[in-house]
Amino acid sequence: MKVQLGSASLNVSQRGKGKPSLLFLHYFGGSSRSWNEVIELLQADFRCIAPDARGFGASDSTPSGWSVDKSADDLDAVLHALQLPEARPVILVGHSMGGKTALALASRRPDYLRAMVLLAPSPPTPEPMEADERERLMASHGQTAQIEKTLRQITARPLPDAIFQRCVEDGLRASAPAWRWWLEEGSREDISARLSQIAVPVLVVAGAQATSITAQVLEREVVSRISGAELEVMPRVRHLLPLEAPEQVAHLIRRQTLD
Repeated sequence: MKVQLGSASLNVSQRGKGKPSLLFLHYFGGSSRSWNEVIELLQADFRCIAPDARGFGASDSTPSGWSVDKSADDLDAVLHALQLPEARPVILVGHSMGGKTALALASRRPDYLRAMVLLAPSPPTPEPMEADERERLMASHGQTAQIEKTLRQITARPLPDAIFQRCVEDGLRASAPAWRWWLEEGSREDISARLSQIAVPVLVVAGAQATSITAQVLEREVVSRISGAELEVMPRVRHLLPLEAPEQVAHLIRRQTLD
């Protein structure tokens, strides 16, 4: 379905009808399809909502002056458009870029939330990234070989061919403004001062083989800033947790719904 936001529209996938509702936020270069395998394991019991972020998937691109908070505003509008009740009905599940957006939304609208699951989230502080790697990623927009290289770098083991090709397609579909915005601005924004306002159960999950957003980074930059937040390290994965280990991710989400 399409959710109209002024002159722009966001593509939103919905599956399942159970409670609570799960709101899935994808990684940089991905789309709502990044959650397909996880949602297939959860849709029998939960209402699963997965938007394409601005400039990714089938959503319109980011306008000038975009920010992490404006991405959170989009999610606020999606929740209103779907007429979700406001008695803590939603569990936020954010991965990488989507994790940072989830933190922004949770710090501003805790009344919406029941809990959060953050999978290798981009930190609320500037994301650790070497200058040459940032430049390589900037230059990789629209470049199949470079997107394939990145996908191989951020997974511990090769993804199944069909999933790998879907990820490549998602990366190629990303708009240039959104690609540039995240690398130049969004990933560098500092929203850490607001994390103390988050007052719901938060589970942060790190990949054991991560090379950038490591368990140590997440402990320091996320877990230590949120009262009661917990850190779990998932074995045999690197950064694309929902695609590398969908069964484990679905299990952790189910566990969080019971807390």
